[in-house]
Amino acid sequence: MAELTMVQALNLAMREAMAEDPNVLVMGEDVGKDGGVFRVTDGLQEEFGPDRCIDTPLAEAAIAGTAIGLTFRGFKPLIEFQFDGFSFQAFHHVEGHVRRFRNRTRGRYTCPMVIRMPYGGGIRALEHHSEAPEATYAHLAGLKVVLPSGPRNARALLRSAILSPDPVVFFEPKALYRAFREEVPDEPETLPIGKGQVARAGKDVTLISYAATLRATLDAAEELADEHDIDAEVLDLLSVSPIDEDLINESVRKTGRVVVVHEAPRHCGVGAEVVARIVEKSLLYLEAPIRRVTGYDTIIPFFANEKTWLPDAGKVVQATVETVNF
Repeated sequence: MAELTMVQALNLAMREAMAEDPNVLVMGEDVGKDGGVFRVTDGLQEEFGPDRCIDTPLAEAAIAGTAIGLTFRGFKPLIEFQFDGFSFQAFHHVEGHVRRFRNRTRGRYTCPMVIRMPYGGGIRALEHHSEAPEATYAHLAGLKVVLPSGPRNARALLRSAILSPDPVVFFEPKALYRAFREEVPDEPETLPIGKGQVARAGKDVTLISYAATLRATLDAAEELADEHDIDAEVLDLLSVSPIDEDLINESVRKTGRVVVVHEAPRHCGVGAEVVARIVEKSLLYLEAPIRRVTGYDTIIPFFANEKTWLPDAGKVVQATVETVNF
């Protein structure tokens, strides 16, 4: 197995899909000649031609609208919005059309497209380049919302998204694009969308996270074990719509204590939904209040304060120790 970065693993998933199915297209701003702003689509236009890896105008609404029409002609477009903060220029298409066609046509038509976008902070970018809007999209019935946490699951989940008969919003944590390498199988593999994973087994407390903050959560779990004698179980949600309620509650019923970690603002974030699912199904198993470690309820700040704003291992350790010692 080759050791790949997330960028390379995502590129591999698209390359495989395009080789297998001539109806798979890649569309977006600078995805062709330049290979995308983060080079995720590097080489695809050279290999498959400009008719299948298409450089579009800087017009997110036009990209989404064109992709919708292509799905009804039998194509499977993989569209890229250059940054997640730009996706709202096409939000009316996603909310008003993409997610609705299966229901609107009573199942006669679906809209099998993948909406890829770099996600989150941590790269010292400008305004509109560091947002974490997963809760906004997770609230829209009819969409699947996926957030990988490493090269291997990114490749497997993107392949699953491409094979899905329904639309998938695929958030790619830009802080993880080249953060580390991981063994990725030579043969294609998939992961079921809506199923999370136990990233680290433990018995004292459940730490729930996804995307880039999973690495901080895993680092915190090691520090908790080494310095506080706390054995933390870490769950990686991988998708937030659907959300793996069974995995969450099984772990919570074992540990009785929970900390939820994500970089999006706290108010109405995914963490609130996770807490609600636990309270509905496992309230009587809890031995302490559930804590959340999140971004603040402000717009993510510029360079000097970005690191302070984002959750890190220290914040997770502090919240976990307080939860265990409640």
